[in-house]
Amino acid sequence: MEPAERKVSLPHTKDFMAQSEVILTENIPNLGAEADIVKIRRGYARNFLIPQGKALEVTKSSLRKINHLKAKRAEREALEVTAAEELATRINRFNLKFVLETGETGKAFGSITAKDIHDRLVAELKSVELPKHAVVLDRAIKESGEHTVPVKLHPDVTAKLRVLISSPKVVAEPASESQGRSDSTRE
Repeated sequence: MEPAERKVSLPHTKDFMAQSEVILTENIPNLGAEADIVKIRRGYARNFLIPQGKALEVTKSSLRKINHLKAKRAEREALEVTAAEELATRINRFNLKFVLETGETGKAFGSITAKDIHDRLVAELKSVELPKHAVVLDRAIKESGEHTVPVKLHPDVTAKLRVLISSPKVVAEPASESQGRSDSTRE
């Protein structure tokens, strides 16, 4: 007798990278927020998300739970927006002052970057965490004067921060003139 022929088939790419639908139970960066139904690799769902309690398999009973998850998500988002709006009102009242060294011709020797503004703002706010890229600058500030800098606290909330940049006082002036001028320019 001849041995029975076996039909061997190679796994297709579609079967090899099997997808699974799950309902997220919490916000997961780069994947989705709670109550979202997402398609992910079966192994990621089976080995990580479901055992950690971060996702549920899509079944009839889990689809009923989705309303509870949506309510939880709406509550969390409302709290985030409220906190961001409160922080925005605090930031809108701030006036950050920087001194930028300039030469005799008025040309700046440096610039004020978004990181400089972020670090000073975090120091002023004290116990508030501000995302690293919250301060939005197209380019570094090299001119003295008053500038309005947007601070993105939430996708729906942006604060306007006033940044005052001045150059240091010139010491070469006679003492009597500089004393008279400094009294009139004080706030």
